[in-house]
Formats: sequence, structure tokens, C-alpha cells
Amino acid sequence: MPRVMICGDLVWAHKECEQMFAGVADVVVMSSPDRADFLASLKSGGKYAGIVGVYRHNISADKIGIFDKEIVDALAEAGVKWIAHNGAGYDQIDVLRCKEKGITVSNTPGAVDDATATTGLYLMISALRQFSKAERDVRSGLWKSQLRSGNAHDATGRTLAVLGLGGIGMRLAELAHAFPMRIVYHNRRKLESAPEWCEYYPADRLDEMLGIADVLSVHVPLKKETEGLVDEKMIRKLKKGAIIVNTARGKVIDEEAMIRALEDGHLGAIGLDVYPDEPAVNPRFFDFPNATLLPHMGTETCDSQKKMEVRALNNLLGYVTKGKGFDIIPECQ
Repeated sequence: MPRVMICGDLVWAHKECEQMFAGVADVVVMSSPDRADFLASLKSGGKYAGIVGVYRHNISADKIGIFDKEIVDALAEAGVKWIAHNGAGYDQIDVLRCKEKGITVSNTPGAVDDATATTGLYLMISALRQFSKAERDVRSGLWKSQLRSGNAHDATGRTLAVLGLGGIGMRLAELAHAFPMRIVYHNRRKLESAPEWCEYYPADRLDEMLGIADVLSVHVPLKKETEGLVDEKMIRKLKKGAIIVNTARGKVIDEEAMIRALEDGHLGAIGLDVYPDEPAVNPRFFDFPNATLLPHMGTETCDSQKKMEVRALNNLLGYVTKGKGFDIIPECQ
């Protein structure tokens, strides 16, 4: 039977994994304490020799590092043809090198939509209503003495601008529309499946969209071309007092530009779940009472994590049994 590897955490779907691959493939668990051992074990005669597919979780980077050119080349030489990544974002994998070496990469879109969107919804409401500061104050015995109603706003009737109307952005739009909020969005192309209440703003109207946004929620994947996408110019195009919410990747936003806009009052508040150098958080954010900060909690629910594990495993199973899995990322198509 072919061999497949579990590289990183498999927490919630052990039983499903056993059932899926019983009689189909031998499952090998990555047990290397470091990169050197991992690379050596991929060679002929090593404990990982003969694997054809890999289930990957980001936590594996704690021991062996990201799937950069060195690891991708070693996997290709070992005979790996499929990497089933657990997660919507896959910036920890050199996917262009994977394509060059004949390795297909899949991810888990959809499985993360609800949990990440509700995280974004919380960040938006907290930023609008000062809820994060209010909770800190009540725990400190200050009650409402440091809060000002002039700094708090209802969500109803506000305009939410979604930068990247994919699965997560669409789910947030659905949740926010219930208040109701006006929903506007920018993609490279109009999403034909979007409901009529989602108003599309193409590139030549992006500044117009930013100018009417009370909240800008960021949902673009991290790639070379999107690093620093939300820059000083884009932030300053937002109306004074607008809010930025980010549940995508920290490096998509120019952090220094965002801090400057907080310092001079151009931004009314921010809600962040992601940061450029996680787990490090820029300590300057701690000085802003109008900053709601979470430690990358977007998919931290047992429900979503199980869905992600099962979906990634199904992608790997599809390759083993049919020669082609599902959820292939755009770069590998």
C-alpha cells in the first residue's frame, strides 16, 4: 500500500483518519524533533521513505520549519505528489516550488468560513462599541468611568467594506447584513454568485468604496503581491473615524501606517486577530484603548478544527484513491 504522512497536529479526527485509510494506505506520523532529522528520514531507507502524500498542519513548523524550497525539494525527491494543507491560508508553503516539482497543494476553504467570520464580527462590534476597553475597565473596577458614548456606534445602518469577498468575507457579509448594514466589496472580479445586496466596486472605484466605509474588513490571502496591500494611501482614503478589522494575515496591512492613523485619530478603532510576526504583537498596540486584539483565534473551535482536519484528510484520500484530490489551490491548477 502507498504511504501517507501526518505532519503536524491531528486532534479531532483520529477515528475518521483510521476509517478513511484502512486498507487504502499506511499512515505514518511525523515524529522528527527537528528539520535535519526530517530531511534525513525522507531518504531511501528512512522512516518516511516511500510517502506519496502529506497531511500538513502549520504547527509542524515549530519543529521542522515552513515548507520552503529545501523541504519541498526533499519531498519531491522522496516521491511526494500531494500536500493536503489544513487551513485556508497556505503562506507557509512555497507553492510555486511545489508546482515546479510536480507536487499539488490543496487547502480547506469553507471549513473555516463560519468560525473566522464570527471572529471578524466580534472584532467589528467590539471596535464599534468599545467593548474590549469596557471589559478591561470593569475588571479593573472602573465601571464606565473611562468610556464615552461619543466614541461608540451602532452597527445598524453602517457601511461594511469587504476587501476580498471569498468564503470568509461572504459569510461575514451575511452576518453583518442582518443588522442591517450596507455591504460593499472589492475583488479583482465581480462575484457572480454574490447576492444583490452586495455592491461591487472594481479597481477604478476602490477609492470611492474606501471613502464610504465605516468598517474595512480584510480577507485577502497573503502572497508576495498582497504584502502591504492595505498601505498608507489606502488607509488615508478611508473616512475619518473608520475602523479596520483584520482576520486574514498580519502582513497584508502596513502595520506602521495603521499605527500612525490610530495615533493621529484618522482611524477610530481597529480589531485584529492576526499580526506580521506572530506570536509577537507590536507592544504599541497595547497603548490604544480603541484596539481590540485577539491571538489568532479565527479557527479556534473544536467544530471548525474537526471540519478542517476531515476536509484535508479527504483531499489526501482523493489523491491516494483516485489520483486527484479536491480543493486544489489556484497556483497549482
